[in-house]
Order: sequence, then structure tokens, then C-alpha cells
Amino acid sequence: MKRWSGLTPMLQAVDVSETIDFYTAVLGFTLDAKYPETAPTWCSLVRGPIHLMFFAAEAVNQADVTPPAMSGVLYVYVDDVLDVHDELKLKTDVLWGPQAMPYGFLEFAIRECNGYTVSFGQRIH
Repeated sequence: MKRWSGLTPMLQAVDVSETIDFYTAVLGFTLDAKYPETAPTWCSLVRGPIHLMFFAAEAVNQADVTPPAMSGVLYVYVDDVLDVHDELKLKTDVLWGPQAMPYGFLEFAIRECNGYTVSFGQRIH
């Protein structure tokens, strides 16, 4: 079997420029790339080992533009979930938590600018 080298979610954005602003200003990501430079319809963002790409649906499929949707959660492992919570609660709405989960993690979640849930978790020792 060939070696796989990574997975980067590519998610639909309501507005790619707004998404860049949210992820860089609120979540501390760095813009890796965007296309085109003006009024981008695609971008790549990075924070440490976390890579995400976003695209504008109208850029790839003019006939069937639907709102972004995902049945899952973007789950981010952090070293100090309470510190991350204290920082983010001042910048965006917290959906729930911090809460100790029965499977051994302390977690909280936010809703980001496209409507996706982003959960932050830390294993409880």
C-alpha cells in the first residue's frame, strides 16, 4: 500500500475573505495562500500542524450553490483548554463548555463564521 502523507479538510465558505479574517484574527491561523488575490474564492490556512482549505461554492459549481453544512465537528487538540477558552470567549461566541466529558476530555466549542462547530479538547489526566 502506498504511504499517505496527510489530510487537509477543504470546506465550503460563505465568504472566503470573511473566513480568512475570522481564522487569522480570532483563531490565530496564518494565511498560507489564496486565489485569486482580489476577492478570493479559495484559501489555505495553517496554525502549527493544523491545515484547512476553504472554497466558495459558486467558484466550482455555479448551478448548485447550497449553504455550507457538516454533520461533524472540527476537533482541535490543545495543551491548555481553559486558556484557549479564556482567549476565545472574548472574541467569539462559545456554544458550550468547558465541560468534562465522560471519555476523559475537557472540551468547549465555538461556531465559526461559516456555521461549522469547532471543538477544543484536552485529555484530563
